Amino acid sequence: MDAKKRNALSFGPVAVRYDRFRPPYPRAAFEWAVGGPPPRRVVDLGAGTGILTRGLIAAGYEVIPVEPDREMRAQLAAATDGHTALAGTAEDIPLPDGSVDAVIAGQAYHWFDADAAHAQAARVLRPGGYFAAVWNLRDRREPWVAALDAIAARAGDREHDRPASFGPRFAPLERREFAHETPITGVHLVEMMTTRSYYVTADPDTRKRFETDLAELARTHPDLAGRDSFPLPYRTLVYRASTLRS
Repeated sequence: MDAKKRNALSFGPVAVRYDRFRPPYPRAAFEWAVGGPPPRRVVDLGAGTGILTRGLIAAGYEVIPVEPDREMRAQLAAATDGHTALAGTAEDIPLPDGSVDAVIAGQAYHWFDADAAHAQAARVLRPGGYFAAVWNLRDRREPWVAALDAIAARAGDREHDRPASFGPRFAPLERREFAHETPITGVHLVEMMTTRSYYVTADPDTRKRFETDLAELARTHPDLAGRDSFPLPYRTLVYRASTLRS
């Protein structure tokens, strides 16, 4: 198994923590990503523990989560009433041709084999349906978030490349950005950051140093010191393209 696939499948042991502390997605972002409001049949590709799935369900979409990791699927089932994820991958989506209106990947696209995923998304989409990749990125324009990102970079965090195209079966990419924030405490900040693949796959010394640096940031940074909780700002980036009509 190559390093990319190993990292992509590293989240199972932290599935419960991942589900509790990872941020949700703003409704405006996923409505635009899938091409509009309900009713639409949407695949949540690389659904993880169901954070995006639950947002889509609450907004009224019919959602089919697809997730390769058994432990993540179990957590999705436990946390998402009446829903289970199909066992599948972006490169082998277990659905018939032309059966869905949209395919969306939240925090997962960078783990895919892009060419294979594009072909599979185009296959399962109805003509004119949308494929979208979505990322919640911490907004480093906030000084304490910039300091947090510096700690993450020292621990091995790297910026993922964004797509330039979804391939020949899709129209040119469109891109939009949405701002939102979630409340968090210092303790929860550590819990959330230790769900990252670079932490989960790190050696014990790197993990310990990372946890210590995070706790120190929450305790001493001028914008955070003495606060019980504080907002963590995000920029949600959405890249989407529609299938070309024959």
